[in-house]
Amino acid sequence: MQRLRLWSSALAVAAGTIATVLTCSPAQAAQQPLQLTVNLAGYAKTQVAQAHQGVPHLLFANTAAGQTALSAQRFEMRGGGPGDSSGDWHDNGRSTRYPGQLQYHGGHTVQSATEYMIYVDTTTNGSCNSIATCWGDPAGFLSDLGRSRMIHITDQYVHAYDGDRYRVYPKPIMVTLTGMTPGVALSDFQMQEIVYEVTTTFGLPTGFNSIYDIFLPPGQDECQVAGICYSPDVPSTFSYCAYHNASQFPNSTLALYSVEPFQDVSGCSVRPNTGNGQLVDSTDSVLSHETFETITDPNTVGNPPGFWPTGWWNEEANGLFGQEIGDECSFLAINPPPPAVPGPTTTVYFDPSKVNLAGHAYWIQPEYNNAAHGCTTYPGRGDGGGNGWGNG
Repeated sequence: MQRLRLWSSALAVAAGTIATVLTCSPAQAAQQPLQLTVNLAGYAKTQVAQAHQGVPHLLFANTAAGQTALSAQRFEMRGGGPGDSSGDWHDNGRSTRYPGQLQYHGGHTVQSATEYMIYVDTTTNGSCNSIATCWGDPAGFLSDLGRSRMIHITDQYVHAYDGDRYRVYPKPIMVTLTGMTPGVALSDFQMQEIVYEVTTTFGLPTGFNSIYDIFLPPGQDECQVAGICYSPDVPSTFSYCAYHNASQFPNSTLALYSVEPFQDVSGCSVRPNTGNGQLVDSTDSVLSHETFETITDPNTVGNPPGFWPTGWWNEEANGLFGQEIGDECSFLAINPPPPAVPGPTTTVYFDPSKVNLAGHAYWIQPEYNNAAHGCTTYPGRGDGGGNGWGNG
């Protein structure tokens, strides 16, 4: 597995510990980062083992393994749990039904939140030495998204309407991992360990008003189970690009988090020639996908199934069953384009839309808008204001 070094190291000895500093993104440059070493074989492991863990909701990769995994999950029953308010349980007198509509299943949504950006260093050498060169500016993107019109697509699902209700924690959180097995992929269990250590060490909140986004560096694989992985270096298991999940630790409220592996790889990246470049726009598009899904369906499926009621997802038996607000709008671009016959040289990219967020141009995927009965980058039923690329 290829490993690239993230840290531009500045060593400082304090209380017998060594601190490492990662160059911050522009949106967070004025804030000193929080720094933490997480031992994956330590105390957090025992706590996560006692947690009620969700089942990750995956964004599948545009790979052969990803399509196989998607086909298997499509028929997985997603239990609504007690209080399920699905429209299919009673006659609503609907004479017209739209196959892409999302249905509500009685669970929580996220009406407002602060997102916390966790950047993980698992590496020993290489050239990726800053947030900007590894991921772009995820914090700046989320800040613009939170102040945009596009975020108000969620209003109809969460029943909140205020502006600027989704914000970004001003300090980046830099995590170094120990207790890893060299050459072995990380796991969702270990992602939960990271969230547990970060929240308990720094006294940061959990619950439905906090979302933790974990960014993994280039070359770092992560697996759910054997054969279902983010693993660009192992095509036979390369099944997903990112996911969101929830976990309730002992004596704690629910922790919401997403896992964002490196996106500028074949199978996860957006098409070439987007305005901010493939690295930045691939990172932002997938981060947007996971953020919208965490807001509208934060609980995923409880473990055991039905432990938590879920939020908004498609329950129609039309090939979209189980898909969330972002899944339905992950459009693809194929090179070479049809009518060429797909083969070994075919590359499939995510195909984003150009959108203006708080005065800045981004190339990200749209989200499913029940009010418009389609995928949009704007709220309501309109056409986005007629400028051809959405309004900020």
